[in-house]
Amino acid sequence: MLSRWYEHPLTQKLKRPYVHIVFGARQTGKSTLIRSVLPERSLTVDLADPQTRSHHLGDVGLFTGQCLALKNKKDPHVVFVDEVQAVPSIFDAVQHLYDKDKTRWRFVLCGSSARKLRKAGTNLLPGRSFLHRLFPLILCEYSKPSDSPHGAPMEVLPFSWTSKDEPKKPFPSDSLENRLAFGDLPGVVTAEQTDRADLLKGYVFSHLQEEIRREGLVRDWGAFIRFLELAATESGRLVNYAAISQESGIPNPTIKSHYQLLEDMFIGFAVPAFSKSSRKIILSTPKFIFFDLGIRHASAGLTPSLDVVRGAPGNIFEQWVGIELWKRLQYLGSGRLFHQRTKDGAEIDYIIEKSDRLIPLEVKWTDRPSLKDARHLLTFLKENDNAPEGFIVCRVPHPVQLNKKIKAIPWFAL
Repeated sequence: MLSRWYEHPLTQKLKRPYVHIVFGARQTGKSTLIRSVLPERSLTVDLADPQTRSHHLGDVGLFTGQCLALKNKKDPHVVFVDEVQAVPSIFDAVQHLYDKDKTRWRFVLCGSSARKLRKAGTNLLPGRSFLHRLFPLILCEYSKPSDSPHGAPMEVLPFSWTSKDEPKKPFPSDSLENRLAFGDLPGVVTAEQTDRADLLKGYVFSHLQEEIRREGLVRDWGAFIRFLELAATESGRLVNYAAISQESGIPNPTIKSHYQLLEDMFIGFAVPAFSKSSRKIILSTPKFIFFDLGIRHASAGLTPSLDVVRGAPGNIFEQWVGIELWKRLQYLGSGRLFHQRTKDGAEIDYIIEKSDRLIPLEVKWTDRPSLKDARHLLTFLKENDNAPEGFIVCRVPHPVQLNKKIKAIPWFAL
């Protein structure tokens, strides 16, 4: 079991007498992490197993009966349900049991899609539950060799371990190019490099495609596959519903529904446009970014590799920075991520809004940044009094102060 940042917060929160719902995309390590922190004698219901899933779908009282069969004891029985979205009726059973006796059971429900739950109007136990999210690896979960600059402190959005000690078993450090090529899913990061592309292609086929088909989440399967490839190709850019509709032959409302499906399955997220500017020439279109670069490449019909990165390093690097910032903001539970683009093409790649402070960032695939790269940042700083400084995230080996308000920082010092 390699160390995950969320292990300590999850362990502490599981002590609270509520139902715990853990969401996240497949292969982010949810089940592994949960099993590692739960008592050995927990009741586990694995709905990823077809036979178990079939039994619970066929008998809505089975889950309640299994829980009632557990004898009363001093400490609560821990009941862990994996892939809970496969049998939405379990949420109603949990509510019934929890309301009947809040101390007899401690329910932990884990899911990789909210789409089926949303369509079924599933009761997510408001007022009775804690919601948790787990994401692919973030920078601080990788090892930091003492002879490497990776040990530099984070400057843009500091993010440290909540426990007193540094991770005992961090994930192996890797180059920036490998991270851009293969992403940050734990199972992919720890696999041999020669196997990573096949694992990512298998993920897209078995999870994104087969699960969507099995659950009947879309009507026109072929059209959705065309959409998925186009959405992945356009990841990190402004969403153009009309262009994707025209190229795929799918109506505009369906395109929007498909994007919502990807969000519900935790496969991507939207970065809204910054709307607090006084300028009227600001575009309001959001960006959409896949949650992991390896999955993005495979979904676009590409073979994840260093060649893919070398073909368009700037765009892929920009996405990676956005994904890293978004994951940290989600874990922190505060702050928001925006982008800004004007009608004449002036762009700020990312804007972090946190504690009434704005932090604008430009992402550049360069190791020699200059003030020319910061011209849009300087304009933004002049227009926003609550933005004291801006950053250029790039490949410099050490931070460089370009002027009083602009600093260029290495990617590992985000």
